[in-house]
Amino acid sequence: MSTLELIEEFEKTEEAPQSLASAAKDNCVPMAVRKSFIWSYRLMAVCTLYGVLLGFVGYVFLLGFYALDSSWIAPLIISPSDNKSLDLTIKIMQTAAAAQALELDLKKLQASVPEYHHHRDQLLALEPQLASALKRENTQNPVTGQELVGLNRQKNLDNIKMGRVMEQAGEVEEEIDHDLAAGLITKGDAAIRKMALIQAQSTFTDSKIAQVELNDLIVQKNTVNTALLDTLDKQAELISEVLQLDITVAAAERQIRIDQEQIDTMHRAVEMAQQSPYYMAMTRGRNVNFAFVPYANRNAMHIGGPIFDCYLNMLVCRRVGTVKKVFSEEEHAIHPVFRSDMRGFLIQIDLSHPQSAESMTMMLNRKPLLF
Repeated sequence: MSTLELIEEFEKTEEAPQSLASAAKDNCVPMAVRKSFIWSYRLMAVCTLYGVLLGFVGYVFLLGFYALDSSWIAPLIISPSDNKSLDLTIKIMQTAAAAQALELDLKKLQASVPEYHHHRDQLLALEPQLASALKRENTQNPVTGQELVGLNRQKNLDNIKMGRVMEQAGEVEEEIDHDLAAGLITKGDAAIRKMALIQAQSTFTDSKIAQVELNDLIVQKNTVNTALLDTLDKQAELISEVLQLDITVAAAERQIRIDQEQIDTMHRAVEMAQQSPYYMAMTRGRNVNFAFVPYANRNAMHIGGPIFDCYLNMLVCRRVGTVKKVFSEEEHAIHPVFRSDMRGFLIQIDLSHPQSAESMTMMLNRKPLLF
């Protein structure tokens, strides 16, 4: 082997360790990256696990807190444009208008009742007089009838006698004409005698007419005539009208009581509706802050009591207002955590921090976790 070949072989033997060292150096970089990635993955998994556990524990704690706590309330903002406010206002206006119309009818009915009583009193005052007149006529008619019968007999006899005399009237008239023709009397005397004769005939005729009328009067006095029937009919009409007035007055008074009860009920309904939080928001013309209180939490509520707003609904609380007014009407709401239906009532709250009205819940009287 030549010297040149030995030198080349030596150089190759020196380059081999250097290449192995550089290859080992190059393999160290990916290994460190892989180790750091594995540790990061493990750290992330541990953090995620503890985060899930912490979240689960927090959620369980939240559920337990709202299941056991009796001081939370759910704030509520009611605006004039709310559907319940508009519906309630319309119903109040309709009820008030109906009450006014009913009051007008009631006044008319109340004014008519004294007129009914006055008319009835007048009819009742006439009824004794009418009954007395009927009784007097019924008592007097038989007596008068008998007297008229006797008078009728006498009148009949007088007419018979007068008839016999009047039968000679023709002869008397002939004698007057004969005496006038003979010149025994003057024309004036003849006219006077004929006039007397005519008056006697007229008197006889009147006497016959009077007898006929007397006969008719006798029939009226001794029988039930149409005049008496008319009087009895009027008496029956009077009694019937009095009874009708009694029925009308009783119905009017009953209707007055019913109308008055309806009016009172309407007024009470309007007064109660005007105390509603929805009507309050409508009359004020702006948003009003209220809060829903479940029946289970009502013992923690009192007017003037403090209200606290907390971060995360229970931590780091601050006082934000007081309880101003309590409403007794029942309301329904959804539980802010359990999402179940709840029954309770509303309270008006006075907030020094209006933005707290947008919180999910607030606390009454005290901070729930003492900070």
